[in-house]
Amino acid sequence: MRTRGEVVERSAGPGEADTLAERGQSPARPARLPLVVYVLAVGTFLMLTTEFVVAGLLPEIAGDLRVSVPQAGLLITVFAVGMIIGAPLMAMLTLRLPTRLTLMLALGVFAAGHLIVAVGSSFALLLAARFVTALATGAFWAVANVAASRAAGPAASSRALGLVGAGGMLANVVGVPLGAFAGQLVGWRGPFWALAVLAVAAAALIARTVPHDGPDHGTVSVRSEVTALRSGRLWLVLAACATTTGGVLAAYSYIAPLLTGRAGIAAGLVPLVLVGFGIGALAGSLVGGRLGDARPHTVTIAAAAGATVLLLAICLLSGDAWATVVLVALLGFFGLGANPVLISLSVRFAGQAPTLASALTVSAFNLGTAAGSWIAGRALDSSLEAVGPAVVGTAIAALTLIPTIMIAVIQRRRAAAPAR
Repeated sequence: MRTRGEVVERSAGPGEADTLAERGQSPARPARLPLVVYVLAVGTFLMLTTEFVVAGLLPEIAGDLRVSVPQAGLLITVFAVGMIIGAPLMAMLTLRLPTRLTLMLALGVFAAGHLIVAVGSSFALLLAARFVTALATGAFWAVANVAASRAAGPAASSRALGLVGAGGMLANVVGVPLGAFAGQLVGWRGPFWALAVLAVAAAALIARTVPHDGPDHGTVSVRSEVTALRSGRLWLVLAACATTTGGVLAAYSYIAPLLTGRAGIAAGLVPLVLVGFGIGALAGSLVGGRLGDARPHTVTIAAAAGATVLLLAICLLSGDAWATVVLVALLGFFGLGANPVLISLSVRFAGQAPTLASALTVSAFNLGTAAGSWIAGRALDSSLEAVGPAVVGTAIAALTLIPTIMIAVIQRRRAAAPAR
C-alpha cells in the first residue's frame, strides 16, 4: 500500500538503498530538480521568516500593544509551541486530504493568521493567531518535505530537501532583516501584511505545480502511520534532530552577549555576524543535501563532529573577534548542514509513514531549539556568564554523535547480514 508522498525505494530492501548510497552505487541523479521543489522552498522561506521576524520588532510591538518586551516575546514562544504540537497533529488530521489541497489550506490559514495580527489590537488575540499560524506552518512543512522527496525521487531526495530547507535558511539571511527594516519604515504591522499577500501568491503557485496524488492515496490510515513508527532507527534520527539543533541554537540564541562582552565586537556589527551565520547555514543546507544522497551517514557524523569542535573552539577563542566571527559562520555551515539528510533518513526509515515522520522531525527540531535555548539561558546567568551558552551547546551537540554513529553501525550490519 502506498501513502501520500511515499519515497521508499521499492527495488531495495530495508536499509539497502541507504547502504548502496554510501558505496556510491545510487542511481544517477536528475540533472535538475523539478520546479515544484523550488516552489516549496518559497513556502518554507515564508514560514521561517514569520517565526523569527517578531524578534526584530519586539520593542515596536510592545509599545503599540502596551505590554512589556518579555511579554511581547511570548509571540515567539507560542509559535514554537504550536510548531512542536502542530506538525504531527496536523499531519494526522490532514492524512486523507490530497497533498496539494493540504498545502494550499495551510497557506490559507497562514495568510488569515497574519491578517489577524496585522489588524488586531488585543494581545490575547494576537497570541491565538500566532498559535494557529504555527499549526498551519507545521502542517505545511511536514507535507512539503514529503512532496519534495517524492518529486525528486529516491536518488535526489536529500538534495531536494536541502533546497527546501535552504528556503528556511534564506529567511534568516534576507527575510528576517528585511522584515525588521520594513517594520521600522512602515510600522510593525507592515511585514505581516506582506507575508499574508505572499502566502496567497505561494498558494497559487502550489496549485499550478504540485501534481495530483495517485489513485490509492485515500487508502492510508492513521493506524498504519502510527504502526510504521516502531522503527528504532527513526527514533535515533529524531534524537539527532533534537540534539543537533538544540546544541547549535543554544549558543546562537545568546551569541550577542558573547560577541559584545567577550569578543569586543561593537553592537552595531552584531547583525552582520548573524548574517554570516545565516549564509553559512544556507550553504551548509545546500551542500549537505547534495552530499547526503551519496553518503548520508558520513554527512551526519561529520556535521555533528564539526559542530562540536566549532562550539568548543568558540568557548576557547571567544576573546578573539576575528576568530569568533569565522567560527560563527562555520557553525552555521556544519551545525545545520545535516538537517536535510536527517529529514530524508526519517522519511526512509518510517516506511509507510513518511508524512508523520516528516512532521516529527519538525517537532524534534523545535523541541531541541526550545530546550537548548532554555538551558543556555540558565547558563548565561551562571558563573560561566557569556560563554555559558556555548558550553551548553558543545555538550548538547556532542550528544548527536551517539545516535548518528548508532544509525551508521545498524545500517552496516543490516547490509552485511544477507552476505553472511
